[in-house]
Amino acid sequence: MKHLPQINSFYWALIISANTMGETAGDLISQTFNLGYGGGTIVLLAFFFIALAISIGSKNQKLLLYWIVVTLASTVGTTISDFISRSFFHLQLGFTENQGYTFGTILLVVLLIFTFGIWKYHSKTNTIENGLNKRTEFLYWIAILTSSTLGTAFGDLLAHNTPLGFDGGTLLLLILLIFVIGLVYLTKISREFLYWLAIILTHPIGATMGDYLTKPEGMNLGNIHACLVLVVVFIVVIVTGQLTKKQLA
Repeated sequence: MKHLPQINSFYWALIISANTMGETAGDLISQTFNLGYGGGTIVLLAFFFIALAISIGSKNQKLLLYWIVVTLASTVGTTISDFISRSFFHLQLGFTENQGYTFGTILLVVLLIFTFGIWKYHSKTNTIENGLNKRTEFLYWIAILTSSTLGTAFGDLLAHNTPLGFDGGTLLLLILLIFVIGLVYLTKISREFLYWLAIILTHPIGATMGDYLTKPEGMNLGNIHACLVLVVVFIVVIVTGQLTKKQLA
């Protein structure tokens, strides 16, 4: 039975960093490297499922492997979302790009609910708090992948379909995330439910932050420079977390 890493402030900082890096890395692979959304998705899905197979096959939870799978899920989630919203709904079905973001978000919400339904059907006792067996660990990662894809679609929806833009969308999502954190300490609402609600919110936060770093409407760093910056941030958060843990021990 495997358990998640300790869920604390460093965990959420790493989740947001991984999601932001996934957004920029997804755009880097599909746009800068010219693989396209379909080609980028195929390549990244292969890497994701290889890492997932190694993770599920390992007897104990390995932190480095956990964060590799999280980052890959976020990266492939970016390309899948863009493929669904821009290639499928927009180019293939003829909807506007903004309508593609809306329909893509709705489709992914349905898929995420479906994933949780399968999880609960197979096991009501395997949870993020009690631990995961191999089947529920697989479903956990599918839920992470689906929520990553949903986060990108919802982030694009906020940035393009509302007056908020990338920076306003990020601010709104951060406020909602702080509200969810407050519910953890002030209410008796299921921690499992609040965990997934926070996970779902961190993905569009990563998506809008990533776009803000790379796009002309934001800091205009471009995909390559933004990825390098985010790798450094990710390493700094990990090192800070490890040093803090040693000081408190």
